[in-house]
Amino acid sequence: MLIVGAGLSGIGAACHLRRALPASRVAILEARHDLGGTWDLFRYPGVRSDSDMYTLGYRFRPWQGSRSIADGAAILAYLRETAASAGVDRLIRYGHRVRSAAWSSAEACWTLRIDREGAEPIELRARFLYCCTGYFRYDAGHRPAFDGEGDFRGRIVHPQFWPADLDCSGRRVVVIGSGATAVTLVPALAATAAHVTMLQRSPSYLLALPANDKVAGWLQRVLPAGAASALVRWKNLAVGGTFYRAARRWPRGVGRLLVGLAARQSGAPADALRHYSPRYGPWDQRLCVVPDGDLFKALRLGTASIVTDSVDRLTARGIRTASGAELDADIVVMATGLEILTLGGIDVTVDGAPVRPGDTMVYKGALLAGVPNLALAFGYANASWTLRADLTAAWVCRLLRRMARRGARIVVAEPDASVPARPFLTLSSGYVRRADALLPRQGTRGPWRLRESYVEDAAAMRLGKL
Repeated sequence: MLIVGAGLSGIGAACHLRRALPASRVAILEARHDLGGTWDLFRYPGVRSDSDMYTLGYRFRPWQGSRSIADGAAILAYLRETAASAGVDRLIRYGHRVRSAAWSSAEACWTLRIDREGAEPIELRARFLYCCTGYFRYDAGHRPAFDGEGDFRGRIVHPQFWPADLDCSGRRVVVIGSGATAVTLVPALAATAAHVTMLQRSPSYLLALPANDKVAGWLQRVLPAGAASALVRWKNLAVGGTFYRAARRWPRGVGRLLVGLAARQSGAPADALRHYSPRYGPWDQRLCVVPDGDLFKALRLGTASIVTDSVDRLTARGIRTASGAELDADIVVMATGLEILTLGGIDVTVDGAPVRPGDTMVYKGALLAGVPNLALAFGYANASWTLRADLTAAWVCRLLRRMARRGARIVVAEPDASVPARPFLTLSSGYVRRADALLPRQGTRGPWRLRESYVEDAAAMRLGKL
């Protein structure tokens, strides 16, 4: 088994394999120089989870921290501890970027061409390939070009590549964007900046939640650690799942509730429709969590503000909006989104024929139709990434045990032409729409349909037929 990626999914997959198939030979290939994936890459101020840690943490190693919404450093430490405790940190080969993967049916084997920094490329062969590469490009973010950038006398940065030497203290900052990154950055920068403006073309739904889960704290005091973790996990799954289903069934009512809460917490109810009312329904895009209402506190204090408008151009002093307003800035932060990348950008071929992920359909969220001995990890759009990644890893182990009992060398999900295809992700976010042709498809019925319910998935993946 070769696992590509040493982030949340890759570390989890390796831990599952070590537990379920201890005799298997496993290596993890990581292009970067440390484990952690997203949580090692992002270094911008305030970086944190947008899911609660009791569901973002692994089921086999529950999160024991006091904070439900944890910062990036705490998550990275958790991943390192998990890898070390299971011994999978010794399986990682750093600086190994997979360029191509070629399957040979005659040999029942993958041959991978791998670039190494400061060394000659190598080839590795493996019976099974597990892509745990996440879903976005690490070497580039979405970065629209604006007129007048050359005129701007300040500094322009993208959160994905936050400069270590950037000090925003006492500076005027404009953050372009309204997604989770912008919502995280604004209150973190506002703590020291002269003023921070969040310039959004259109609003996102915002929901303030406690960073510390009081119920979890009480359960951890009165119950054994395992029982407390399990109860908190299922409590959060039930609350999150109920809210999601309510939002999908009664989008107008839930939308009005979210807009009203945001307006009251920001202290500006008159601005509710303009600044807090999106043009889409709740959960058409991911909900932006505001831990302890930190963004709203900054807005009430006046250290931050929201402007809902579009960029006309950058000027020497800052930004001129489409309505003609001038926003003074020393620093402009382009929190403008991600660029999706499937299978880590690996050039995949099967018996010489190229595989385009956008032309394939996903079987049980784990296998690409027509592609032998390859699994991929992908999380939920409406819940923690790890929930589905954990289920997929356990299901892959179950599949490999079945193959071993039968003496099978190859597994492939055969395409079913009778199943209509639909988009892999149902979110309407810009980064999803831009990458629609790159993502594999899902079907309209099982086992090709992706469920958005962990409870249903858990039953199907653990107990259902392979």
